[in-house]
Amino acid sequence: MADFELRHLRTMAAIAEEGTFGQAAARLGYTQSSVSQQIAALEKAVGGAVFDRPGGPRPVRITRLGEVVLTHGRELLAKGAALTDAVDRFRAGHGRIDIGTFQSVSNLILPAVIRRLLDEDPGCDIRLSDVAPEDPRVGEFDLLFHDGPVEGEVEHVNLFDEPYLLVTAAGAVPDGPVRVKALDDVPMVAWPPTYHQRWLERTFARAGAQPRFVFRTTGHETILSMVRAGIGWAVLPWLALHGQDAWSDDRLSIRPLKPAPVPELALYWPAGRTESPLAIRTREIAVEVARDLARRM
Repeated sequence: MADFELRHLRTMAAIAEEGTFGQAAARLGYTQSSVSQQIAALEKAVGGAVFDRPGGPRPVRITRLGEVVLTHGRELLAKGAALTDAVDRFRAGHGRIDIGTFQSVSNLILPAVIRRLLDEDPGCDIRLSDVAPEDPRVGEFDLLFHDGPVEGEVEHVNLFDEPYLLVTAAGAVPDGPVRVKALDDVPMVAWPPTYHQRWLERTFARAGAQPRFVFRTTGHETILSMVRAGIGWAVLPWLALHGQDAWSDDRLSIRPLKPAPVPELALYWPAGRTESPLAIRTREIAVEVARDLARRM
């Protein structure tokens, strides 16, 4: 098979997604003739047509050969993007750090961390990415915040234990801790069954409680709004309540649970990888900021 270029595969993928050569050309910033030339070069390389062209404004159709080329071509494009990223990281040297995070950490821990990093090194390149809690992996991250186990060869430092707390409408429960068993058959507002919500519900079950989940929604603020409206009680992590300034809301009561559901927030990094001074310094600052926050709990 003759040589072809990644740009030919990128153009093919754009045509498959857009439906026409003209729309693909507009998306990629090429002329339509340039797109046609690239596909012609690709078809010469693979020895057959990758698109059936009905002519006019009608969408093109990918051929069986085209499906094979596109399937493997997407893998090559992903590897090409990874190579580009690796080269960028190399050129950035010690001045770039990639951090995996989630909403509460991004809102309450990382602003202070990033402020201090930029004060110390105004030119550093800090990149944050949200990580799905269902399958957290360090991968190409230099650091990963997570409040559960992380697969793979990793090292970690524990930041703090973050309690989940009961939130009700004001006056609904007496002062002091509430036993988890008291949540049995209580109407509750909660997240959909995400990784953390499933863990929380298993914790309830082990304590002998089966709450009635009357409404599920995403977003801590939305859940608190439902509690204020009297729809049900909620159990939320301390960071989320702190971020929403829930303690200052006289419409809410916040009580500790007994036994308390307490996941551990940790900071992970790849084992065996040579760390940059920026990654090490970021970890040091993150530990200081998190432990200062823990004292406020």
